[in-house]
Amino acid sequence: MAHDRRGGVPAGPGTPVRPMRRRASTPRRRASREDLTPAARRIIRLNNGFQLLFNLLWWMPVFYAYQRDAGLSDGQIFGIQSIYYIAFCLFEIPTGLVADRIGARNCLWAGATVMTAANLMPVLSPSYTGFLLHFLAIAAGRSLTSGAASACLYDGLRAEGAGSHYLRAEGTARALGLAAKVVCWPFVGPLMALAPQSPYVLSAVSAAGSLGCALALPRTARRETGKATDGSGRRGPALLRDTGAALRTLRSSPWLALLMVQGVGVFTLSRICQVNLFQPVLLHHGIAESGHGTVLAAMTVAEAIASARPQWLTSRLSPTAWVSLLSVALAATLAGTTVGGPWAVAGLLCVFAGITGFCYPVQRKLINDAIPAHAPRATLLSVESIVDRGVCALAAVAAGAYLAADRLDPLLWQSAAVTCALVLVLHVALRRAHRTRRAHRTADGAETRGAGAASSSL
Repeated sequence: MAHDRRGGVPAGPGTPVRPMRRRASTPRRRASREDLTPAARRIIRLNNGFQLLFNLLWWMPVFYAYQRDAGLSDGQIFGIQSIYYIAFCLFEIPTGLVADRIGARNCLWAGATVMTAANLMPVLSPSYTGFLLHFLAIAAGRSLTSGAASACLYDGLRAEGAGSHYLRAEGTARALGLAAKVVCWPFVGPLMALAPQSPYVLSAVSAAGSLGCALALPRTARRETGKATDGSGRRGPALLRDTGAALRTLRSSPWLALLMVQGVGVFTLSRICQVNLFQPVLLHHGIAESGHGTVLAAMTVAEAIASARPQWLTSRLSPTAWVSLLSVALAATLAGTTVGGPWAVAGLLCVFAGITGFCYPVQRKLINDAIPAHAPRATLLSVESIVDRGVCALAAVAAGAYLAADRLDPLLWQSAAVTCALVLVLHVALRRAHRTRRAHRTADGAETRGAGAASSSL
């Protein structure tokens, strides 16, 4: 009878229902891949190329040794890193505003141009000043593209009616970039034996390739702002108007603000582990420097595989629940490196990288979906990146103090405890914000239906 009430025909005994569902699911999956327009496919391909080449920093595994060989002390090297985090925060808002004014595509080629010049600075001036300018330029180049790249992909696919493919496209681009690092980084050592500056030259060549991808991207319609006014109805400077629009969006959408805060835990833990604490953890467990490259390559493979399949996580739990759960798993995995032998630590670091790969594209899609259609998207994404980098800067200072006091294990355990507590509070706040958001939508729908009924009765 239940089938009859739904208008269907009851399946008789002996009718094989499951095989019918399997046969129907294959064309549905195939259709989901074939509904992309040629323009949408081109956007995805160019985005893959841009993300791969722009982020392919050949010097990443050897920059510490390269700076030491150039005569820099540990204090100077880590001091430059602290300045880099601060500079990234300072650059984020202006570059996000620029992206909303000139368009995400133009911002991408500007960032690629800056990145190309930045990678050549250590070759031209292998000194403290040269490396400082190098990282300042990298902060400017990456901040130009941090919000613009995601906004360009999201808006481009949505304009082609392919917005549902954004999650897969974002994850695939990240996975391809990580895979390229796995392939290229083992050659850095032999290349440096031939020419010490080769990692920086190859990084500049890669950045120039990303510039070509950015220039080949199709132009997308930008938000009209020439005649726009601020909230009081007055015209104002464009940059101030976008800043005000972004702040008003955050104030009117607690859901978006909480999602941004939720992403801070993922980015901070992944950055601190993979950059600041990666070598100290390995050395603490007796893994020699000669094996660090192998462990890093294995971590990159794990992250690449997970980044290519974020949709595996969205079937049973909501995306926000997955991000909360994965944040706790990141903290627990990092704390778990305090016990066990070298092989266990290497395995846990690979698990850590895989969790990061799953979490990043899901979190990015949550943010993009929560941003209203006519809000300054690149500016809001830059706000999220500012919070991420700001917390990273504070965490790096704290990590340095713990390491100076030879307290690596307490740092890991305390970080896990703080992360779990914050994630629990945020998850409760997100559930309340979601209920409030759903109630407002229900009330708005009821008002719309009531108004429609009244007009029809007239």
